[in-house]
Amino acid sequence: MDKSYSQSYKEAGVDITAGYKAVELMKSHVRRTATAGVCSDVGGFGGLFEPDLTGISRPVLVSGTDGVGTKLKYAFVLDKHDTVGIDCVAMCVNDIICCGAKPLIFLDYIACGKLVPERIADIVKGVADGCCEAGAALIGGETAEMPGFYPENEYDLAGYSTGVVDKAAILDNSAMKKGDAIIALRSSGVHSNGFSLVRKVIGTDRETLNERSEALGGRTIGEALLEPTRIYVKPMLKLFESVTVKGVSHITGGGFYENIPRSIPKGLSAKIDRNAVKTPAIFDLIAKRGGIPERDMFNTFNMGVGMVAIVAEKDAAEALRVLEAAGEKPYVIGEVTDGEDGVVFK
Repeated sequence: MDKSYSQSYKEAGVDITAGYKAVELMKSHVRRTATAGVCSDVGGFGGLFEPDLTGISRPVLVSGTDGVGTKLKYAFVLDKHDTVGIDCVAMCVNDIICCGAKPLIFLDYIACGKLVPERIADIVKGVADGCCEAGAALIGGETAEMPGFYPENEYDLAGYSTGVVDKAAILDNSAMKKGDAIIALRSSGVHSNGFSLVRKVIGTDRETLNERSEALGGRTIGEALLEPTRIYVKPMLKLFESVTVKGVSHITGGGFYENIPRSIPKGLSAKIDRNAVKTPAIFDLIAKRGGIPERDMFNTFNMGVGMVAIVAEKDAAEALRVLEAAGEKPYVIGEVTDGEDGVVFK
């Protein structure tokens, strides 16, 4: 026998040979994420990467880790597993970019009740798609079959990413001042946060999830909810090259009220024009079906804004131009103002 095999382990619920098959199926996805610094292939005990530090005088490593959360419940119900990997990558690399860093590598962790090779390959396909979009190499990961711990058809998915930034280029909000412009980058929908509330409102009934809605552009509710998180790395790197960015916030759990203040120094607040915020229909559907107050919506979801960048008012037009050229549809949603209120809607 070419590979190890344990009948006793298989009878306990862990099929080693299924793991081998999963690795073979995912190899092509992993390899298409390879960048110049990758020094190892799939199957080693550690992923090797040699970073190109040309032009970086004092390299600082920036790391982030996150998961997809209970959005996975909808992947289970709808048996669609090829996009949640994008969510996993996005949740990590979008955090890293907030420091001004360029993501270099990514690793994933998949724990499941029963290892189905084709399902694992679908998950990794999504991870690879996200890595390609972020310009990060998928250099390693782990798949753990854990019968009796996870239900047979369920799994958890988490990731980890490391990037690099020159110390002199780390985003510094000390120069932020009243009148600076707050620019919104649009989200694709709910992204990967607030799904405990989504499930309370929408439920997980397949019939409900397969409802088509004219307001959702003819998509089903399930399709809208599984729309993967947008990855902002490449547009933001272009922006950093073009203007001085004073602060960046990734709008995740806690929505506007928690995340925007994280990039603003003490003594200043964000004044948001509520009428300017372009909110996708999926949020209106959630709010109406759940009877959720608007403040709670903005304190839970991204409400159509996946990331904000703060620049000087004089740089706002150029920032919008650069982001548009990079494929975004940015717009100004407010300005920095005096005060300690965090976020104020006008």
